[in-house]
Amino acid sequence: MIPIFGAVLGLVVIIFIIMTVAHRGSGSGSGSGSGKGGVKRSKGREVIIRNATKRLEQNPRDPHALSDLGDLYYREEDWNQAFKTYAVLAEMGRQVPNEFEAQLRYGMAALKLGLIEDAYKGLNAARVLNPQNFDVTYNLGALEFQRKNYEKAIQLLNQARIKDPEHAPTLRTLGHAFFRLKKNKEAMVFIRKAIDLAPDDKESLYTLAECYYEANQTEQALRVFSHLRGDPAMGANACLTCGIINSEARQYEKAIQDFELGLRHDNIKPDVKVDLRYRLAQCYLKTNEIGKALAMFRSIQSESPNYKDVPMLVGKYAELNANKNLQIFLMAPSADFVALCRKIVMSYFPRAKVKITNIAVNKNEWADILAEVDTPKWSDLILFRFIRTQGAIGELIVRDFHQHIKEVKAGKGVCVTVGSFSEEGKRYTEARLIDLIEKDKLTAILNSVDSKIQGAQVKK
Repeated sequence: MIPIFGAVLGLVVIIFIIMTVAHRGSGSGSGSGSGKGGVKRSKGREVIIRNATKRLEQNPRDPHALSDLGDLYYREEDWNQAFKTYAVLAEMGRQVPNEFEAQLRYGMAALKLGLIEDAYKGLNAARVLNPQNFDVTYNLGALEFQRKNYEKAIQLLNQARIKDPEHAPTLRTLGHAFFRLKKNKEAMVFIRKAIDLAPDDKESLYTLAECYYEANQTEQALRVFSHLRGDPAMGANACLTCGIINSEARQYEKAIQDFELGLRHDNIKPDVKVDLRYRLAQCYLKTNEIGKALAMFRSIQSESPNYKDVPMLVGKYAELNANKNLQIFLMAPSADFVALCRKIVMSYFPRAKVKITNIAVNKNEWADILAEVDTPKWSDLILFRFIRTQGAIGELIVRDFHQHIKEVKAGKGVCVTVGSFSEEGKRYTEARLIDLIEKDKLTAILNSVDSKIQGAQVKK
């Protein structure tokens, strides 16, 4: 009882101050510019406050006086005072002239102030008194959505929809609730209807595109996301998703445009910004733009040092960026890779005459080159295998290579990788005529192969 009395007493004090200010204002002349309508409204307001104050002085819990004040504040959208007044009325229950209205307005004022628990309390009490009221049903459904109780939200919102099938906020929230439950088919139905009624609802348009994307309707999703790329609020996220769709379809140039456009937006969320940069760098790698990719990875590392595998990628591609032949060996199209391997074969044995007799490529994973080699001391048929894998090469691949050496009747084999060989693979070659070339030695060869070829051409 004491807290309620205190709240009422506070209202009385506020009313007294308002009346004093109003009285002083009314004595300052008629030049306020409010017009006739303003004067009438001011007088009506003063009368309500004056009469309510008199009654509250006699009884601080006068339900009619509090109802008059609450109605005034509510119509004026003074939500703070309305909430305080209707909080008292809601506690009084059946003593007030209209208990349902008191509970409803208590909940609505709390909702306007972001007081979710109070709003939930008031609206639930109002629903007990009048379960068929649209405003109660819709706002409770919206509250359940905010509280992430999506099943309850759908139940309430469906009831509201039956009462008003054209209420865009109901359809919108209903669609978003279905989307949160991964029910994309139902979500699309209601979100489309909501967009028809409120075409400027960009958030719903974005969610509709997400529904399309999750339902594997990528063309429709891409169309909507592309439309939203320039939107100040949704644009960065739309660009990110457009880029993901295009990169998944191996449309790397389009994806690069999407990611670059996304990064030109203002006020991008940090997680979206770093994701845009990371995916843009990955697309640069796919188009062999190592320098641009490296710069992007370094910009990520400066802000988020441990983001995903960025530290490893910076180390890896810094080396690649400094060695053009290493880039070709690892990332270039098959034709460029084979051309580089030919150069290595031609310069591998010093002062030798080399004739390449056969080249075979296995799914862009490795290339086998068979060559006749004639040196001042010996002549033989040599089989080279160039493996593009950066990991460890195991015994199985080495065994396969040895088998191929025997099939082509070569006298020796040279197996080259940009990675390394496992201990089992190395042991297998101990008693066989196979040379294993790992990354360190390959890097040295790649650094010198062009100068060796040029030197051999000059001698000729």
